[in-house]
Order: sequence, then C-alpha cells, then structure tokens
Amino acid sequence: MKKVKKAIIPAAGLGTRFFPATKTVPKEMLPIVDKPTILYVIEEAIQAGIEDIILIQGRGKTAIEDFFDVSYELESKLVKDGKEDILNQINYIRNNINIISIRQKAALGLGHAVKCAEPITGDQPFAVLLGDEITISKTPEENVMKHLVAHCEQQQASGVWVLPIQEHETHKYGVVDLGSNGKTLTHEDLVRGVLAKGVVEKPQFDVAPSLWALPGRYVFQSSIMKYLAEIKTGFNGEYQLSDAMNLLAQNDKLFAFSFKTRRFDAGDKLGFLLANVELALEHPELKAGFIKYIKAKNLI
Repeated sequence: MKKVKKAIIPAAGLGTRFFPATKTVPKEMLPIVDKPTILYVIEEAIQAGIEDIILIQGRGKTAIEDFFDVSYELESKLVKDGKEDILNQINYIRNNINIISIRQKAALGLGHAVKCAEPITGDQPFAVLLGDEITISKTPEENVMKHLVAHCEQQQASGVWVLPIQEHETHKYGVVDLGSNGKTLTHEDLVRGVLAKGVVEKPQFDVAPSLWALPGRYVFQSSIMKYLAEIKTGFNGEYQLSDAMNLLAQNDKLFAFSFKTRRFDAGDKLGFLLANVELALEHPELKAGFIKYIKAKNLI
C-alpha cells in the first residue's frame, strides 16, 4: 500500500482580488490574526501525516520560502527576550516537514502547476491543498486532509473533498458529477465516498450535475500526471486540473467524500475577513478585548 507523504501547494497566483495589498506580498502570506494564511494549510498537511510540501511558486513569491528559513538575528532576539513560544511555532513546522520549492515559469493554470511537481512526486500518490483555502478543525481527528488521505490509502484510489453549495453558487466552483441522483445526495451518502463521473468547471445551475463543489483538497494517484500531459489548454490558455480529473474518473477511480468542518475561502475578501473575525473570537489573548469592542460599538 502506497502512503501519501507528499503534498503540493500551488502558490503562483497573482492575488489580484487583494490588489494592491498583494503587489509585493504574496496572498498566501496575508495574516489571519497572527499567522500567514499558508501556515494554516501546512499545519493541516502535517496533521495528515504529510512529510514533504512542494510549493509551486511564481515570480515574486520568495517571501513564502523566506518565512520558513532561519532568521538568526530575529530568532536570537526572541530567545533573549524570553519569547521562545513564538519561535516554537515555526520550529514545529521545520522539524516536521520538508519544504521544496518549484518555480512555475508562466501562469498556465492549476493543472500546469500540479504537473510542475512531477519530478518530486514520481510514481507516488500525493495531496493537493490550495494555498488560499483553509480548514479549521477542533482536533487532529477532525482534519479534512487526514480523513481524505486515510480513505484514499485504503482504497488505493484518488479522492476529493466536496462540500454542499446552493443553486446560485454553482458558477463559482468546479462541480462534481455524481451521477443521475447527484443533486439529491446528502452528507451521509458521501461520508464513505461516492464514485465521481467527472467535474464540470463553474456551470450554471441548469447544467450543474450536482450541488457538491470542490473546495481545494485532493489526493491523487500518480496516474493523474499522465492525464495532465494529455489535456489541451482551455479558457485563458490555461491547463485545467478538472480536465485531467475527468480523464482520471473515466479511466481509473475518483471518489468524492464529504467531511463537516469549518472552511474559509481566504482568497476572497469576505472569506478572509470572516476567518479573521472567527479566529480572533477564539484567540486566548484577543477574545475578551475583541468581544468587548464589538459590544461597545453595538456590532452584535
């Protein structure tokens, strides 16, 4: 049984939805309370047993690599000031994961970004976690990627996490084709996995095959790389991961799984704000003061 020990985090996007904030700062480094967005993603991967993180980066994204490097002057000062607890958060990542960086020389889509990692993934299965989608679970046992990895290792098949959406939201997501009864399937139906027939990219509701969307967590067998090599460019001249997933579903097996957890689209301004508010309300140092401020301003 092949274990899933590698994960790809595509982080080459330009972050135009947050411009001008992202002109010089990668969107993955924008802070949610006191941690950069990508750190939440990497922590999820570590809890799932991932050992190697493959960052797919574009020009101007070296700040992500720098974040995980040693900063001798800063770290020495933290130790002298008795603030080792802050430093321990970064050391935990360094001690539990290998960070591997690959440059995506041109913005040619998510499919191309994943294909860039093939020299590292080889014939091994791997996970893909979008760098601006975060999930917050109360315990490691509720970790989305951990569940997805366990199911896919057991079945030696590819799998994706799906979440329910409303009819008016189908045009925002890749929507999974779950067969003729796709629009009536419930969470309970999908907990143990349902074979997917494919993916339709951002359909209108009248042609959407289901009400289950892709929120950015995948586990693929190595065969996906073969299908990524076969697809053609689509909209905007980009290689769509969903096109390769359709070939995978037709020729191999692609399961869709439902897990209940908190999820934030931190690549969207509203999702980013909601994540900051909810996590600030749970932060041990900020919770009391934040609630006091909100009440004083009659915001709740």
